Amino acid sequence: MHTVAILVLDGVLAFDMSTPIEVFTRTRLPDGRAAYRVRVCAATESVETQTFTLRPHWGLEALADADTIILPGRDESTASTPVPAEVLDALRDAAANGTRIASICVGALVFAATGLLDGRRATTHWLAAATLAERHPAIDVDPDVLYVDNGQFLTSAGGAAGLDLCLHMIRRDHGSAVAADAARIAVMPLEREGGQAQYIVHDQPPTPRGSDLEPLLNWMEDNAARELTLPEVAAHAGMSIRTLNRRFREQTGTTPLQWLHRARVRQAQYLLEATTHPIDRIASQVGFGSLTAFRDRFKRVVGTSPQTYRAAFQSGG
Repeated sequence: MHTVAILVLDGVLAFDMSTPIEVFTRTRLPDGRAAYRVRVCAATESVETQTFTLRPHWGLEALADADTIILPGRDESTASTPVPAEVLDALRDAAANGTRIASICVGALVFAATGLLDGRRATTHWLAAATLAERHPAIDVDPDVLYVDNGQFLTSAGGAAGLDLCLHMIRRDHGSAVAADAARIAVMPLEREGGQAQYIVHDQPPTPRGSDLEPLLNWMEDNAARELTLPEVAAHAGMSIRTLNRRFREQTGTTPLQWLHRARVRQAQYLLEATTHPIDRIASQVGFGSLTAFRDRFKRVVGTSPQTYRAAFQSGG
């Protein structure tokens, strides 16, 4: 089983710490088994925050046995405090052994102190990007992305981007279906609008559990390969087009047709990863009327072409 060690230091941000705990402990493999073992560890017997005291069960020795180490951010009162030498040494030793290391939010400042990010591209919360660049000029700081994946070393932007990063790592480890299930459990969108969208997990769209749109979204997903029109979707929902658009905006943050386009792209991503079907066949399978329309929409949503995506993410590639 893949072991995730979350390293907490004084001033640890509760959100940054709890995000990987919740996401990884709830992730299940297709047969129902837990996908990850999660351990919270520290260099000291207790860890102080502004609101509570932690007493982690594991020490730094747990880093040596971990497959992935997560570095949460620290609050402003401790962010400028030097990282203990024994912590830096333990992280460098783990990296030398091939352990994957990822930071959430301003945890990048802890990560950067190891020197492991020198010469690499990295990100952090946009408010801390200038500080990271100033303290560590050897790092190529990119404040405009949700996360950066350098293979063994990964960094994420603000706290919520830690969710994106965790889902991305789950997808790398166990594939699209497991990552999609983890996203649904977290009620987490797998992509967000704006220029920060990079190679975020693009799997089956999460359904707002318990919302009155849930049956309709399931129906749309099941029928995404057909040429669905807005009047047809509204008729199936028993709503006017105006009411349908309003409900979608309220509950999904987008329009029915945009949601459908993204559902089709996510289905295409799965087929690109899991099959050897030709690109034009996949375009037809997921409901695009032409190969050109498919390529254009895929590039807009994912940020790359179907061919490049397949080369990067196809199973066994």
